[in-house]
Amino acid sequence: MTQVSQSQENTEKRTSEVRLIGLVEDHESVALGLKAMLADEPDLELVSTAATVAELLAQQPTLDLVVLDLRLGDGSSPRSNVEQLHAAGARVLVYTGAENAFLVRSAARAGVLGVVRKSAPAAAIVSAIRRAASGGQVVTTDWAAAIDGDPQLPDVGLSPRQREVLALYASGEKAGRVARLAGLSEQTVNDYLVRIRNKYAEAGRPAPTKTDLYKRAVEDGWLPMPELPPQD
Repeated sequence: MTQVSQSQENTEKRTSEVRLIGLVEDHESVALGLKAMLADEPDLELVSTAATVAELLAQQPTLDLVVLDLRLGDGSSPRSNVEQLHAAGARVLVYTGAENAFLVRSAARAGVLGVVRKSAPAAAIVSAIRRAASGGQVVTTDWAAAIDGDPQLPDVGLSPRQREVLALYASGEKAGRVARLAGLSEQTVNDYLVRIRNKYAEAGRPAPTKTDLYKRAVEDGWLPMPELPPQD
């Protein structure tokens, strides 16, 4: 093999091992910071950045990993964002200040590979991105807490459809409206609500009223904690 062909083969090998990274982050300074962290990493290349998931997907990039901020200015939910990225074939790593436990837990339940804090050392952030880009789980204290949840609250084993119905109904929607939003019949919604209440009762966490269902949905991370009103 000639020196030229050997060099070409080595170049192609290095290129094939480069992991392509996308970033969804609506703060320019944070995006620039991550770009700087990855600039000298030969196996990691930040190729796409956007302020929203929709903007990133509109670029139609081929990515090994999307680094996702949880709290975006467009008001999108972490669960919805993760599901959209998964549907596009992208792995997801959460990059957050971790100031909102509900957002972290919601993303964890949606199946992200891990959670890394923006305040972590640069080396730890780069290591987490490298591992997630290869499909590995990124195990951190925040990640473990999000997965484990509150040990005092037993899992009632709701199906994805039951969780959807619970979140809509407990947030204040009537059964008929839930049916339209979820694409179900009103009778099916009522049947789901009966099963949901039965599951909570069997777990020792009864929810006979709509207010009780709201409390259970918040406890289990299907709805956000109510925020305190601003103080004067």
